[in-house]
Amino acid sequence: MKTKILLIEDNPDVRENTAELLELSGYEVDTAQNGKEGVNKAQKNHYDLIICDIMMPELDGYGVLHILSKNPETAHIPFIFLTAKAEKEEIRKGLSLGADDYLTKPFTETDLLNTIELRLKRKQQFAAHANPTAESLNNLYHKAKTLLDIKELSEHKKNKHYGEKQEIFNEGEKAHFVYFINKGKVKITKIDEYGKELILEILYPGDFFGYLSIVNGEHYLENAVALEETELVLIPKQDFLTFLLKDRDLSSSFIKMICRESVEKEKKLLEFAYSPVIERTANTLLKLAEKNPVISFSREELAEMVGTAKESLIRTLSQLKKDNAIEVEGKDIFIKDLQKLKSYASLK
Repeated sequence: MKTKILLIEDNPDVRENTAELLELSGYEVDTAQNGKEGVNKAQKNHYDLIICDIMMPELDGYGVLHILSKNPETAHIPFIFLTAKAEKEEIRKGLSLGADDYLTKPFTETDLLNTIELRLKRKQQFAAHANPTAESLNNLYHKAKTLLDIKELSEHKKNKHYGEKQEIFNEGEKAHFVYFINKGKVKITKIDEYGKELILEILYPGDFFGYLSIVNGEHYLENAVALEETELVLIPKQDFLTFLLKDRDLSSSFIKMICRESVEKEKKLLEFAYSPVIERTANTLLKLAEKNPVISFSREELAEMVGTAKESLIRTLSQLKKDNAIEVEGKDIFIKDLQKLKSYASLK
């Protein structure tokens, strides 16, 4: 399958010439003549990379990047700005908003193709950061040590063990570390105005957490608790921030992770407030099944994830089982009919 590129450019000559060059180089190209059209296309289609002019009618390049970076479906797409020589002072602004690279007009064929190839290669390399393994974590530290020239950076890593149901941190506590899960499971929760615990997500080996709090301010925004015997790697706040500031590619990767995480948690809280119990239950089961086809949690834990009473959850599971959407064996739940369960998840 060809790599698909979206080119957003209001100048017809630049747009046509660039598109022709990319097509001759083996890329599939879709074009948009202004920012508004570009956003609509990016949200409706799949693209491997976006090239976007800065100064355009309807919606400028900054607006395009801002909108797409807030959408989890488009936030991960490599984004290259096209800029005129007179706009060089704006380059820093674009990169700070999350752009991956820029090309100054007029650019050569070699510059264009090399930049695209580099960004696509970087995308593959940094895809591991969205769901890292212990090996990729060690690679991050090795790269950090090379980039930052910090002596004995690897010794700053602290491994810590937590028992079942042991608190890792609480909302409002000062944020000192970013955490990486080596073994075990962790739940991230919020307490609502009535004192009820709401589970926002369950994290597994290979997941990072706590970085949203580090970037947003000095205190943790949620609660974290080990669901079973868990081993975590604790990354000091300053090491993490320094690393991001020194490595623009990794910084961009984490910024996109943060955007995606923020949107998902906002959506989860809105579901708690407005969605029917059966819709929330179906969404929760689908999300958990992405990690493990055997959904094995106590009914109390599932009720907290769904944001309902245990009795209501049990009645809802019985309804889904009766409709052959799921199978239940003890505390284990299996998805029997994926499409049927998805239909419950999309109720309005």
